[in-house]
Amino acid sequence: MNPKIYIDGQEGTTGLQIYERLGARQDIELLRIDPDKRHDTEERRKFLNGADLVFLCLPDAAAKEAVALIENPDVKVIDASTAHRVAPDWDYGFSELSAAHRAAICRSRRVANPGCHATGFISSVYPLVQAGLIAPDEFLTCFSLTGYSGGGKKMIAQYEGAEKPAAFASPRIYGLNQSHKHLPEMQQVCGLTTAPAFSPIVDDYYKGMATTIALPKAAESVQEALAEHYKGAQLVTVHPLGWDESMVAANTNAGLDTLTLIVNGNAERCTVTALFDNLGKGASGAAVQNMNLMLGFEETAGLNL
Repeated sequence: MNPKIYIDGQEGTTGLQIYERLGARQDIELLRIDPDKRHDTEERRKFLNGADLVFLCLPDAAAKEAVALIENPDVKVIDASTAHRVAPDWDYGFSELSAAHRAAICRSRRVANPGCHATGFISSVYPLVQAGLIAPDEFLTCFSLTGYSGGGKKMIAQYEGAEKPAAFASPRIYGLNQSHKHLPEMQQVCGLTTAPAFSPIVDDYYKGMATTIALPKAAESVQEALAEHYKGAQLVTVHPLGWDESMVAANTNAGLDTLTLIVNGNAERCTVTALFDNLGKGASGAAVQNMNLMLGFEETAGLNL
């Protein structure tokens, strides 16, 4: 019997993208709630407890409420919100970070899907901390470009509407108070003693991310450490030192569920940029990858490579 999958919040951007990746699969059974009852607590409770695995594509408070509705101890949960990413009884859903991360996801009943900006930062920083090239107490800076789809349905409508403000035609920096919701996981997962100074930037293109850190390190050493760390990974690759063009486009990996790390610089300093899709490896693609691992499917099943 195929495992039953329920997406709570299936009408949102992330939920729709997960459904898009799962809709044609023959190895699972997708449970669909009546759209008129998706806010009915008791109806949701039935679906949440009747599934083998549940995706939570909800705001933080609603995700916590959904978890409280689950009484069946056999139900596995992947939470795409921020609610449980640093919770001690949840596993962090970034399998490429280490063998321990992968093993934890494979046996887990509660997996927190990484944030999009956090995915880019952690993919660069975690391996370099492990390799001793970044000290845990080193103060880091990061900027991260994202397409406007990362802001959900409301922001998509603003960017695509006839009355789009003139300011929306240029990059816009946000998170100005240095308390962006991804900072706790960026710090905790990487084992840093302090969170980085972080500048997220949204721009007038639909999807794709470029998350960059700058380091006073030799570019060659950094590239070699990253390449060694991700050797054999199917969805994370490290580009040879340098880049193929004089500029890096943030939408390079748009439409894919992969992540590419590129290192540019010289013997004194360098930048590391993670290129990926905010809707792919930054959200729905990662969620489906985690589902595959939790249910024993091939890791890349249903993903866009």
